Amino acid sequence: MSSVLNPQYLPTAVPPPSGEALAFHRALPGYVPTPVRDLGGGVWLKDESDRFGLPAFKVLGVSWAVERALREDPGVQTLVAASAGNHGRAVAHVAARRGLRARVFLPARSVAARREAIAAEGADVVVVDGTYEDAVRLAAEEGAQPGFVELADVGSSGPAHWVIDGYATLFAELDQAFDTIFVPVGVGSLGAAAARYGAATGTTVIAVEPDVAACLTASLLAGEPTVVDTPGTAMAGLDCAEVSEAAWPTLKHGITGTVTVSEEQTAAAMRELAALGLAIGHSGAATLAGLHAATELPIKRERVLLIATEGPTDPEGYRAVVG
Repeated sequence: MSSVLNPQYLPTAVPPPSGEALAFHRALPGYVPTPVRDLGGGVWLKDESDRFGLPAFKVLGVSWAVERALREDPGVQTLVAASAGNHGRAVAHVAARRGLRARVFLPARSVAARREAIAAEGADVVVVDGTYEDAVRLAAEEGAQPGFVELADVGSSGPAHWVIDGYATLFAELDQAFDTIFVPVGVGSLGAAAARYGAATGTTVIAVEPDVAACLTASLLAGEPTVVDTPGTAMAGLDCAEVSEAAWPTLKHGITGTVTVSEEQTAAAMRELAALGLAIGHSGAATLAGLHAATELPIKRERVLLIATEGPTDPEGYRAVVG
């Protein structure tokens, strides 16, 4: 089944979005709200392809988590992270601007362009002979050393919670109301921020996952975090086998439903956006594919917002799809 209503949905049990990060982000050099683009037909797109000069939204969560980590321990010297690409680049970027070192663990199937982009920000890149979850485990071990902090967007650590709080800025920027928001979900940190916004505003939130990495769908149906097999997907930021512990309580009660999409559906969405003059990568275009696939979900469609989380962070892969 490509779309599922969440049997655990209970928005009154969802915590409110954090407002702490918004003032912090607004004070950073180069801050501007990312644009909301009218695609026509009652559909808008929140375009995160240029956020603080990076081609993805991740820097919102990372910058706030680093700020919180340094407030708690000013002696931190090295940031450690596991990533499929965008999170790691954001960690490396923020580390450089705050005079810190960074070490990023990437799964073996991460593409070269994303590795090179992280290294270009000044980070030490470690390619793990394994999955994203293997990279997470190694980053946690590394981050336990004195003077180190693991900047995770998965797990139950303080930074994992702070990342969710940082993503609240993306939704706080919205100056108009929507009936339904489609948000891409990997480990679920952005999904949790969307769910908190949705619960606070009465907005339906639909999570979009790859059909080969639908860990949130499996978890919602089971009523508990559930690990799935992940053979790999071009939607690298969504190629996750399990949801984050920090995000799960909010996802469990705040996500209205989920929809899964295939590589082919997402590629078609990328081409559709390119025809509109928008260069959006695989994970970002998944939400448009999700909107097209969610025909069985009983949702309002008069005013729909798609969260496009990234630009073409894999230029070669993007060209192969769009031309």
